[in-house]
Amino acid sequence: MIKNKYLAFLTLVFFIYNTSSISLENKILVKIEDQIITSLDVINEYNYLVAMNPSIKNSKKEDILKFSKRSIMQERIKKIEIENNFNNPKIPQKIQDQILKNIYSKIGFTNLYDFKEYLDNNDINFENVKNKLAIEALWNELILIKFSSKVKINKKKLRDKIENNNNKFLKSLLLSEIYFEIKNINELDNKFMEISQVIKNKGFDFAALEYSLSTTSNFGGKLDWINESSLNKNIIAAISNLEINEFTKPIVVPGGFLILKINEIKNTKIKIDVEKEFKKLEDFEKNYQLNQYSKIYFNRIKKDLKISEL
Repeated sequence: MIKNKYLAFLTLVFFIYNTSSISLENKILVKIEDQIITSLDVINEYNYLVAMNPSIKNSKKEDILKFSKRSIMQERIKKIEIENNFNNPKIPQKIQDQILKNIYSKIGFTNLYDFKEYLDNNDINFENVKNKLAIEALWNELILIKFSSKVKINKKKLRDKIENNNNKFLKSLLLSEIYFEIKNINELDNKFMEISQVIKNKGFDFAALEYSLSTTSNFGGKLDWINESSLNKNIIAAISNLEINEFTKPIVVPGGFLILKINEIKNTKIKIDVEKEFKKLEDFEKNYQLNQYSKIYFNRIKKDLKISEL
């Protein structure tokens, strides 16, 4: 059974896509074990990514097709591993409804009816969207089952952090992320310059689709509202002097680097509910650690699969 508190956690780290051009005629492009990916699959993924990220609509179609190919390959690899670990995997209706609400809220809809109509107007099959979200949720559940016992939380440290901030202004941030890796640390400055240029010329959403190895890339790197107190000290230091719409330099995180952009900031004076805030911090820390295990696990299973690009 999938647990609500883990639905939001972001699985990270996938592989680099092939940058060859993609023909729009319907033909097989990739074989991953017994799974095939056709040019029609890539076009459907293209429609989905554009619908979830309207700001990239005017970008070059060939660029978005490359992102779409990478995205659908990642999804198929996860699907294979899910089927290897679960018999007849399904998502409970209540959880499915919550996932859908989280998704359509991110792009500005307040109800499922309007979201379905939006998908229909963009030639996107609603059942396909449900299947895509189910795969991601089942992948999260698989990571939870395999690695939750390895998660270590310093509960005293979390409680002390909350008590020290009690009855003060609570600062909340709406962030977007780009997570990337490099083979050599000497490449970092050039890579950041390259990503920065794309952000300035085409927007953060487009840059997230092009460079980010996180599943949030499919939604322009957008994250949910996060309390500043939930973030580690390195991230707080990196964003402390940023204004809205500015982004950080690369932040070192396990396995790679993170660029964060501030979309909105809220300051609210409240007396913190210690237990409620502790639960949020605890879940955030668990999700953060599970992200790292997810990256490692994905890379490991990918190496064991037979992948042929035709």
